[in-house]
Amino acid sequence: MPSRIARRLTEAASRIILGKEHAVRLALACILARGHLLIEDIPGVGKTTLAHVLARLLGLQFQRIQFTSDMLPADIIGVSIFDQRDASFRFHPGPVFAQLLLADEINRATPKAQSALLEAMEERQISAEGQTWRLPEPFFVIATQNPADQIGTFPLPESQLDRFLMRISLGYPDRAAERALLAGEDRRELVARLPAELQAGELDSLFEATRHIHAGPRLLDYVQALLEHSREGTGFALGLSPRAGLGLLAAARAWALLGGRDHVLPEDVQAVLPAVAGHRLRATGDAPQGPDALVRRLVEAVPLP
Repeated sequence: MPSRIARRLTEAASRIILGKEHAVRLALACILARGHLLIEDIPGVGKTTLAHVLARLLGLQFQRIQFTSDMLPADIIGVSIFDQRDASFRFHPGPVFAQLLLADEINRATPKAQSALLEAMEERQISAEGQTWRLPEPFFVIATQNPADQIGTFPLPESQLDRFLMRISLGYPDRAAERALLAGEDRRELVARLPAELQAGELDSLFEATRHIHAGPRLLDYVQALLEHSREGTGFALGLSPRAGLGLLAAARAWALLGGRDHVLPEDVQAVLPAVAGHRLRATGDAPQGPDALVRRLVEAVPLP
């Protein structure tokens, strides 16, 4: 049963990423909704480890790119090199040709390098030297970024942020989880031994099951009311786009699947709304600033169906 498989994934990931079950569940919901994930937090709280864990559990081909200020687009998508044997250029694929790509510290690269991911994230393909290459299926980007106030960061433009279905943070572990980390095995060794939880075809079945989670007319009314209020309500300078609305519904379906339900509840929408909407909303000058305040304002303004 798809919901049982999804629950098994959540439990296995939570044994490595201690004390962060909600964040782990959001990350899984993002993948089941076929979206890309941005993890924003300070260094050292497990952002990279979470990406490794998901790749191992899902049995996905994994590549990591460490973004730096001198990175070029060719370092991501690949480059054509002249082959003297047949007197022609041959394309050498870059690390973007993976099923799960970890873009580590993405905001340490310049906007030119960041933009190299745009086509890959949106179209699941890359273009170079006048040709187009399809990326592996499925294809996901999990990007990590440090807080914007840290030295050596280049803020992601809004067009790049909108390509991420969700933005989450992990934060510090609680006391019990941190004690378990200190007393337990090295997380990297645990991840290296972590077996895949999915058999062949099971991930596709999860995608299919997620798409078929029922969302009734009143639930769609609620999602549409949230979108409309974000565009027209007081205090919102930039509202949610239609793409954000589709992503919100897909994420809510995935959250319902993880909860063992075959239909979406308004509570499912509210559970994923901060991660889906927080990086897309902008406040007017006199409104409460910050994504949490904006999402809370939106939820409070729109009545439940």
